[in-house]
Formats: sequence, structure tokens, C-alpha cells
Amino acid sequence: MSIEFLSSIIPMLFRGLKLTMLIAVVGILLGFVLGSISGYALQCKNKVARTIANVYIWIIRGTPLVVQALYVFFAVPALATMITKERFTIDSTVAGIIVITLNAGAFISAIVKGALEGVDIGQKEAGMALGLTKGQILLHIVIPPAFKSMIPGLFNQFIISVKDTALLSIISVDDITRQTQNYVARTYNTLPAYTACAVFYLLLLSLLMVLQKFVENRIKR
Repeated sequence: MSIEFLSSIIPMLFRGLKLTMLIAVVGILLGFVLGSISGYALQCKNKVARTIANVYIWIIRGTPLVVQALYVFFAVPALATMITKERFTIDSTVAGIIVITLNAGAFISAIVKGALEGVDIGQKEAGMALGLTKGQILLHIVIPPAFKSMIPGLFNQFIISVKDTALLSIISVDDITRQTQNYVARTYNTLPAYTACAVFYLLLLSLLMVLQKFVENRIKR
């Protein structure tokens, strides 16, 4: 790879990195909120809440992310246009955030459910014996240890979300992959461009995995 090639593609990859991380970070944060609600619903006694959570998870896990991206970007605006009788469009970045949020939320719900159920029942009973309300028990006794046990799974889901953003190039999200495609379309320099893209992703995800190990080790202390 020549200096000229690297000086051309590296700035494009870093431009794509900004959008990649924006979508992944916002998606995982919103996904955590959605997943927390769904995870709590899965282990509560309310049948309606459990059913809604299960249907949501079934739909997201049962359809490919690429199809979800195409549906959110093309089908949802078309449906909104039919209903409102006015032209409706959705920004590709917003569509990408929605898709990552929905996917992250579906998988985080399982993490949350497992963490909540993993809290020692004796601690809950001790809270009840002290006269705490269900809300106080959840907030002060259940959530702190549950959240600590969630962190490795949440970090792993974040890494998955970063990788999943590459699929959003199909709806023209200018992430790392799309920036590489733009470079190839302009220069026809296919092999070096996609090699640089792969190496860039490898370095990025390796850095995140190292950070994940660091966080997990800190938690264990």
C-alpha cells in the first residue's frame, strides 16, 4: 500500500468511524433502556407485558438485521406516507440508530432478565423484612448487583453493535464500510481498499476487546 493510497483512504475511514461510533453508542444506550424494560417484563408476573416483550424479541431475533434496515428505511416511510397522505422520509443515520437500538434491546433483554433473576432471593427477603417497598427493593437491593453482573454482557453487545453497523451501508449510512465503498467506486482500487477496511475494523474491535477485558478485570476486584 502506497503512501498516496493511505493518505487518501485513512481520512475517509476516520470520517466513517465517527458515524459508526455515534450509531453504536446511541444505539446501545437506547437499546439498554429498551432491553431493561423488556428484560424486566420477561420476569414479571404481568402476562400482557411478558407477551409484548416476547413478541418483540421474537420479531427482532427472527429477522436479519439487513432486512430490518431496509424495512425501517424504505417500508416504514412508505407506510407513513400512505397513512398521512404526505411524503415521509427518514434519514439513513436515524434509521441506522433505530435498527441498532432494536437489535441491541432484544439481546440486552436476555442479559437483564438473567441478571435480575440471578440476585440472591435472600437479599430481597431481607429487604421485605425491613419494611421496604417493592420499588425500594428493586432500586436499592436488586439493581446494583444486577447491573454489575450485566456489564460484561453489555460491553460484548456494544462490540457486536459496532460490527453490525457495517450492514447499514446497504441503506447508505456513511459508516466505515460505506466510505470504503465510495472510495472503491471512485478509484476501482478494490483489493487495497477493502484490505485497509478490514484491518481498520480489526484494530478498532481489538481495541474495544482489550478495553472490555480491562473493565471486566476491574469489576472482579
